Amino acid sequence: MTTDVSSAQPRRGAAGRTARVPKYYRIKQQLLGMAEALQPGSAMPAERLLAVRFDTSRTTVRQALQELVGEGRLDRIQGKGTFVAQPKLYRTLQLTSHTEDMRAQGLTPASQMLDVGEVPADEKLAGLLGTGIGERVLRIERLRLASGDPMAIETTHLSVRRFPGLRGSLTTYPSLYTALAEVYGVHLAEADETIETSLSTPREAQLLGTDVGLPMLLLSRHSRDAEGTPVEWVRSVYRGSRYKFVAALRRPGGPVSPPSVRRRIAPPDRDGFSRA
Repeated sequence: MTTDVSSAQPRRGAAGRTARVPKYYRIKQQLLGMAEALQPGSAMPAERLLAVRFDTSRTTVRQALQELVGEGRLDRIQGKGTFVAQPKLYRTLQLTSHTEDMRAQGLTPASQMLDVGEVPADEKLAGLLGTGIGERVLRIERLRLASGDPMAIETTHLSVRRFPGLRGSLTTYPSLYTALAEVYGVHLAEADETIETSLSTPREAQLLGTDVGLPMLLLSRHSRDAEGTPVEWVRSVYRGSRYKFVAALRRPGGPVSPPSVRRRIAPPDRDGFSRA
């Protein structure tokens, strides 16, 4: 049940002072009531119409809308407007591919290749992939889609020496993990995954169809095979308004069934490298 703060009585704190409710917050509660009465995906009225309806400035309306977008109640689509948020997709914290995650939710997975090429490994990347500094690393950047909607920007790094010809295999196999298994006999067994928060850059906002500066989920995954040899390092940027992450937790000392992902929560680091 939603409380309409605009009609609520002011409360007094421990010192007897009346807590002041900002005007934008009262507008926010009314906007939330409007959104809850609409179907997911429905368009919200334009800012200028809302400003007239609530007899306030567009700046106040914009602040209220921005907070609701940040909380995942509304979704702002670049060039189209603000909409009631769709139910969030979930991503399990286990070693599954984008294809597997989307199909498990009844969605059609797809990927758009943004860039693929070789880069020299710097000190950090060499340490993550077990290569020498300056060795060639295959960098694969893809836009991940679910039933046609952009969901994430994923950048994968793998050793060229260990996986020669992998770039050509990507045109044959729908999933990178399938290519690693079928062509190279490599199966992922475990990974460390760091979850951070960030704000969308202009490029990220353009690719994901949202506004600059909106909340994003930033994931860094360092995967290894059954022998503990590094396989990949992945940096993914997810639309914060469309995703939630689900983790299966176990008591320490309990059985763990591979493949597994060890979850780490770290402070923001825009280069994406785990500091945990």
